[in-house]
Amino acid sequence: MRMSLVPKSVVPKILLGLSLVASAGFAFAQKTQLLVYTALETDQIKAYQEGFNKTNPDIEIKWVRDSTGVITAKLLAEKNNPQADVVMGVAASSLALLDKNGMLEPYAPLNLDAIMSQYRDKRKVPAWWGMDVWGATVCFNTVEAGKKNLPKPETWKDLTKPIYKGQIVMPNPASSGTGYFDVTAWLTLFGDDKGKGGGWKFMDALHENIAQYTHSGSKPCNMASSGEYVMGISFEYRGNSNKAKGAPIDLVFPKEGLGWDLEAFAIHKGTKKLDAAKKLADWASSKDAMLLYGKNFAITAQPGVAPPLANVPKDYEQRLVKMDFIWAADNRERILAEWMKRYDSKSEARK
Repeated sequence: MRMSLVPKSVVPKILLGLSLVASAGFAFAQKTQLLVYTALETDQIKAYQEGFNKTNPDIEIKWVRDSTGVITAKLLAEKNNPQADVVMGVAASSLALLDKNGMLEPYAPLNLDAIMSQYRDKRKVPAWWGMDVWGATVCFNTVEAGKKNLPKPETWKDLTKPIYKGQIVMPNPASSGTGYFDVTAWLTLFGDDKGKGGGWKFMDALHENIAQYTHSGSKPCNMASSGEYVMGISFEYRGNSNKAKGAPIDLVFPKEGLGWDLEAFAIHKGTKKLDAAKKLADWASSKDAMLLYGKNFAITAQPGVAPPLANVPKDYEQRLVKMDFIWAADNRERILAEWMKRYDSKSEARK
């Protein structure tokens, strides 16, 4: 049997190649993977991940994405067996609830001092802090409204007029953070009184005109943009982006005041990848990150970063209602139970 011999001149090249392959395999094996639970819009995630990896190429993010209510419920269900390393882009009202349940790891990121006090947990070492504000708007299809001879509303209470019966869609607050801040804002503006106040009377009247409650905060604006319904109660990012793409909608910012929440950040208690989670926190609180958030939202947690959005009023921040995230967290279960009892019959089927 004859053996083929490798020429001596080729041996160093082979060894070098094997060395490079081994090095690459070692480098890949060394990459840290962070499991990040999020309610960020899918069309935002890619830019944020690329921004982070420019400075932290050795950390890979694995995203688990769903609407705010679903992510919140998932985290609470996993309380005794946590999976997530980080919670990013989830409502501050939800993070306040997780904090109340002892599920967050306090950490002061490098850029904490630049974040406005009203947009972060008040403790010196916060359990959570805000990235940007997302707030209410009504997407109003001017073409469909013209066909039906429907006027553009100016206030929340206008939406209860009988002429809009069956023409409005809005998010379900049990599954959507947008829906939940709408409900808490109406209770703040018009009164709660444990199910008897003016906020509930307003929602009773609004319910008469609702065609469907969706499980997504974006979907009502998308449905209005496509002409499926005249109006969708949604949030300013989706309204602004849909209008910029040519949808025949006007954005209505009801005069009584606008519900809102923060897309916020927290490290999950018990993560085995704390160093990597802190690096993501440091980047997510940086000006570079805020500049990316400012491409989507009118208000970032660092002031003076977000450029004006074409279809959002300059005084948008002044129109926001006074929100108490601790109250929203403490009363979440009660409010959602009351809402479901009264209105869930018009919710879209869950997938």
